[in-house]
Amino acid sequence: MQEKSLQARPGMPMLVLSILLYPLGIGFIVLGAILSETYGAIGALPIATGVLLVIGGTILFFGLKVIRPQEALVLTLFGTYIGTLKQAGFYFVNPFATAIDPAAGTRLGQSADVDTGSKMVAAGGNVVQTKEGSKKISLKVMTLNNSRQKVNDVLGNPVEIAIAVMWRVNDTVKAVFNVDNFKEYLSLQCDSAVRNIVRIYPYDIAPGIDTTGDGEPDEGSLRGSSGVVAERIRQEIQNKVADAGLEILEARITYLAYAPEIAAVMLQRQQASAIIDARKMIVDGAVGMVEMALDKLNENDIVRLDEERKAAMVSNLLVILCGSKDVQPVVNSGSLY
Repeated sequence: MQEKSLQARPGMPMLVLSILLYPLGIGFIVLGAILSETYGAIGALPIATGVLLVIGGTILFFGLKVIRPQEALVLTLFGTYIGTLKQAGFYFVNPFATAIDPAAGTRLGQSADVDTGSKMVAAGGNVVQTKEGSKKISLKVMTLNNSRQKVNDVLGNPVEIAIAVMWRVNDTVKAVFNVDNFKEYLSLQCDSAVRNIVRIYPYDIAPGIDTTGDGEPDEGSLRGSSGVVAERIRQEIQNKVADAGLEILEARITYLAYAPEIAAVMLQRQQASAIIDARKMIVDGAVGMVEMALDKLNENDIVRLDEERKAAMVSNLLVILCGSKDVQPVVNSGSLY
């Protein structure tokens, strides 16, 4: 089913007509009452005409529709789709046409779509509010703040991750007729996409992990490649919600951390790795400095050292350069022998 624009009539003339039908109908009713008192049954016809005019004016009111910018109204007539109103303005449509929006009573925790007086329910890991509201579909760009969820990365470590998704309705007919509730459908697909993508990546860079699917290990990770991960999540969601007439503009990771049960252990692991890397750098620098000192002593012929004295000098210099505390010098005025 393709989306089509409904050619609606201007609403102002029909509003004036429906208002005029009320006094006209009341006039006929009064005239019929007067004729009934004078001529009996003759007054029944004006009364019936007046009642029909009042009912007709009331029915015409149901066909008046106001469309604001970035809003759409999907209309059906006796179960048949007749078109969508998208242009802002005041229109008159068939009074028996019905506006359809299965997600009108659903309010996700997102921008421009929250009613604090609504009833709170759970749907797809997000806080959802239900309330009977307008049948108009918003075409604005909205932000869905997906709640935190615990997912295992490629190494099996549990991580907590949350994303924000910028989206909008692109095809009102698909959004209304292809899925039961496009807002809840989007929420569920966000949860599914996050799980499918996160399980491909390690939290930190790990050797031998292929995150791109090309068969070669790479340095992709959730922490170091957040932009790439977010884009893959966006593409995954877009592929799932295309049939629902939704367009995913952007996805961003708003929260990423190890799960509380392993956070302390992983922090110790990171600290240990950092200490090892720092010590390695210190030792490499210390060895280079000792080598340079010995070369300078030999080059300038300041002192001649045998192998035992060289070993003692190397040991002292390494202790000084690699130690974590200040050393206390000892002056030796005698001989080593």
